[in-house]
Amino acid sequence: MSLTNLESRADMNSPRSVRSATDVVIIGGCGRVGLPLGIALAAHGMLSVTLYDIDAAAVDTVNRGELPFAESGAAQPLREAVRDGLLRATTDGTCVAGTENLIVVVGTPVDEHLNPDLGAVPRALERCAEHLHDGQLVMLRSTVHPGVTALTERLLERLGKNVDVVFCPERIAEGAAMTELFELPQLVAARSERAGDRAEKFFRILTDKIVRMRPEEAELAKLFANTWRYVKFATVNQFWMMANELELDFEQIRKAITYDYPRASDMPGAGFAAGPCLLKDTLQLAAFTGNNFVLGHAAMLVNEGLPLYLVSRLERRFPLAETRVGVLGMGFKAGSDDVRESLSFKLRRILMAKARETLCTDPYVSDPRFVELSEVMRRADVLIVATPHPEYRDLATEKPVVDLWGIAGRGVRV
Repeated sequence: MSLTNLESRADMNSPRSVRSATDVVIIGGCGRVGLPLGIALAAHGMLSVTLYDIDAAAVDTVNRGELPFAESGAAQPLREAVRDGLLRATTDGTCVAGTENLIVVVGTPVDEHLNPDLGAVPRALERCAEHLHDGQLVMLRSTVHPGVTALTERLLERLGKNVDVVFCPERIAEGAAMTELFELPQLVAARSERAGDRAEKFFRILTDKIVRMRPEEAELAKLFANTWRYVKFATVNQFWMMANELELDFEQIRKAITYDYPRASDMPGAGFAAGPCLLKDTLQLAAFTGNNFVLGHAAMLVNEGLPLYLVSRLERRFPLAETRVGVLGMGFKAGSDDVRESLSFKLRRILMAKARETLCTDPYVSDPRFVELSEVMRRADVLIVATPHPEYRDLATEKPVVDLWGIAGRGVRV
């Protein structure tokens, strides 16, 4: 049922009733989190959705009914939503005045000193603050440092805006949004019962599984979840290094540990722990604890040090100064065109300083520095599977293949 239909029976408990030009406006709506959400709300909830974004090129792309990035299952519903007039994108901040429901989903990066930027979400709202009106429901969806929801509440209060603020973090895995938006429980964190009820009614358009929390609890829940994954990856990466030092195949050990043994069933394989969230959110949690997060810092040392360790192992086996090295995969995860915080680029930089030549390829990422896989396979002396794209399964080559993921079927020893 659409929100429009819901509002025909109830006023969403809003302190002020304003006729909306659009059911929902998403600030940062053309990004990898905002756009799938907008598509889902338009296609599944039949809501009218406006995507407000400062990236004019992405706005133009979306308005043509095209995805500005790869997202499984999103292309067709995007085309249909644009065609049917349910979804549009704009760079005009005045659009926020025409809705009761506002979602903020902007990036929350760390700065050049690796400190979290607490002002990213408030700044996004300040850019369009003059167009906000009383009675709106402002839903923060970005992953934020603990306290940013309260900071946003105080900002809007100072601006004289009588709005309800809730924190409803996104929880999707990139590439799985069009499934997980409907399947995963949605955290709804509000200071008041009214605000929580409004947000819960809104997100029940996508899922019936709602978890109510306080804002500070939900802020920590999102950071804890991402940091937990990052620490798990660091643990197995350290195990992988230990096994390598003994000339053993860690994957064989991992399979033995996890085989029909439920207490180890969640042990992942080794590999680069990268992307825009895991390291950043571990850094945010470390900053929140006054940089007294020893386990988190240790995980960073292991995961961020993995490319250097990999090259040090190569130096033991090959005369790198005389060796052409092919790096297969530059995206941060399998099947993705997203290169944000990809450790493949860190690996490339190290190899460029040590190897005779470094050749990079990726079937999903367009970059003038990269070459086709066939050329890498022909020219390289050694191949490294840096991203486990399915295209690299069972590589047909007699050349040495370094593959800490195990996707090439040759073991993970280096």
